[in-house]
Amino acid sequence: MHSVRQPAVAGAFYSGNGQVLAKDIKTFLDATTLATDRASPKAIIVPHAGYVYSGQTAAKAFARLIPGRKTIKRVILLGPVHRVPVRGLALPGVDVFATPLGEIELDQSAIASLSHLNQVVVSSAAHALEHSLEVQLPFLETVLDDFKLVPLAVGDATPAEVAEVLDTLWGGSETIIVVSSDLSHFLSYELAQTVDKETVQNILNMKDTLTHQQACGGTPVNGLILAAKHHHLKPKLLDLCNSGDTAGDKSRVVGYASFMFTEDTSNA
Repeated sequence: MHSVRQPAVAGAFYSGNGQVLAKDIKTFLDATTLATDRASPKAIIVPHAGYVYSGQTAAKAFARLIPGRKTIKRVILLGPVHRVPVRGLALPGVDVFATPLGEIELDQSAIASLSHLNQVVVSSAAHALEHSLEVQLPFLETVLDDFKLVPLAVGDATPAEVAEVLDTLWGGSETIIVVSSDLSHFLSYELAQTVDKETVQNILNMKDTLTHQQACGGTPVNGLILAAKHHHLKPKLLDLCNSGDTAGDKSRVVGYASFMFTEDTSNA
């Protein structure tokens, strides 16, 4: 018997009906026009709100994975904890993550390679109700063929601790890193636009000093930026908006952005 992490926010953040969900994701991806640059990302940053709010922004990054759908075999997925605090980066202690689209097997050999790192812990509680990782799974199941997952719920950790985990799992073209983060929370529309533009610029400038006020996934984003510096990746902004642009009112909004990180060939 394998242990399964069941979906916690199906029917809330996205449709719990597999057919409807597949159609919704296809609609988001079909609305995304791919740029002429065919660079394959090593990492992406995507938002994690309900699909009606941030699905279109997430799709712009996930669409970039489609050309590598047969090559990518491992997804390192990091997102912040919202409900259960944890020290370090938490694995779920299960074999499989389930979604309305099917089941995703965890990569046990990759997980075993983290066993020597003190900042990696196991907490099923941190994962049980956490949406930041879950909402990315149906997109991944849609844009990739056959892959295994390393899901890490990130709590109190330094950028160096996150980067060390990423360095350990880095791999080659078969491994992709997905970091889940929204931007500012509950500011007015105009203020959010100003704050989020500054945050985006910090990410584009590879500053690994984001606060949780700037991005709720600031901790994993900072770790990704630090690792990206080691590995000579460069970021590109794919989309920026907030809930006032999509499905919410403009008095209290949440910011969303998506990025991709590719190898910087300018110095090659």
